[in-house]
Amino acid sequence: MSNKKTEARQKIRYRIRKKISGTSEAPRLSVFRSNSEIYAQLIDDNSGLTLASASSKQKDISTQKAPKTELSKMVGQSIAKKAAELGIKKVIFDRSGYIYHGRVKAVAEGAREGGLEF
Repeated sequence: MSNKKTEARQKIRYRIRKKISGTSEAPRLSVFRSNSEIYAQLIDDNSGLTLASASSKQKDISTQKAPKTELSKMVGQSIAKKAAELGIKKVIFDRSGYIYHGRVKAVAEGAREGGLEF
C-alpha cells in the first residue's frame, strides 16, 4: 500500500525517530492510528522491548459506545495506569508521523491525565 500520503508519513516518522529514543527510565510512548482503532506502546529502545501496551480493542474500552476521540483518551489513560504500575512517570511522546491533532492528541491528553509527564 504505497501512496504519497503513507510515504510522506513514513519520511516524517523516520525524521522524528532520528531525534528521539526511549530508555528504561523514560520509555517512548509510540502511537499508531488506523482508520478504526488506536494503539499505544511504551518502548525501551535500548533493550528493544515493549514494556506495556494499550489499544481501543481492549475489552474495557471496546465495550464503550463513544466517539473515536473519547476512546483514544481512554487508551491514553489505560497506558498511563499500566506505566504507573511499572513505576514509570516520565515518557517521550512519539506521534509516529501523525499530526498532533484529534485522536493522537486525545491519547496524549489521556496519558497526561493519568499522571505521565512528557
